[in-house]
Amino acid sequence: MLNIAVCVSGGGTNLQAIIDRIADGTLENVKIAGVISNNKNAYALERAAKADIPAFCVSPKDFETREAFHDALAAQLDALHPDLIVLAGFLVAVPAQIIRAYPGRIINIHPSLIPSFCGVGYYGLKVHEKALERGVKVTGATVHVVDEGMDSGPILLQKAVEVREGDTPEILQRRVMEQAEWELLPRAIGMFANKKED
Repeated sequence: MLNIAVCVSGGGTNLQAIIDRIADGTLENVKIAGVISNNKNAYALERAAKADIPAFCVSPKDFETREAFHDALAAQLDALHPDLIVLAGFLVAVPAQIIRAYPGRIINIHPSLIPSFCGVGYYGLKVHEKALERGVKVTGATVHVVDEGMDSGPILLQKAVEVREGDTPEILQRRVMEQAEWELLPRAIGMFANKKED
């Protein structure tokens, strides 16, 4: 059984996709050990509670220094004993101490085809705004391994999504989630679960 910790900052639609795939049997041999958010108002925490998954808030606002926040985040992750850490819309740069503690065992979903529209400052709707400004005809999502750079780790999976006439950032964001993110993230977790079985 692959124990995963899911880190989220907002609504938790990618978390819900994982919960749903475990529930319907598409994603086998995976257990969500816990959900961690840096935002106490994240709807993702409610999604976790509804699914009887332990949920925790570790907010930088509750600590005097960034280092203290990083230590608390690391301690909470360690307490869950994850085989894999899944960043599912986690708007916090993961500190080097956590990346070093879990080498090759942290994955992130990013709402573009990396290396396009990624790196510092590219998150949430901003990614889709920039894609539309640039006039690309195809965008998509990428699951990658997290390293000490920003969106720079090895790519595991990608899926392209068509940009349509009249798209707004919000419409495009929704299409990328529905057609790419919600499919790719559970599939990537499944790749790790299958490795663990071997």
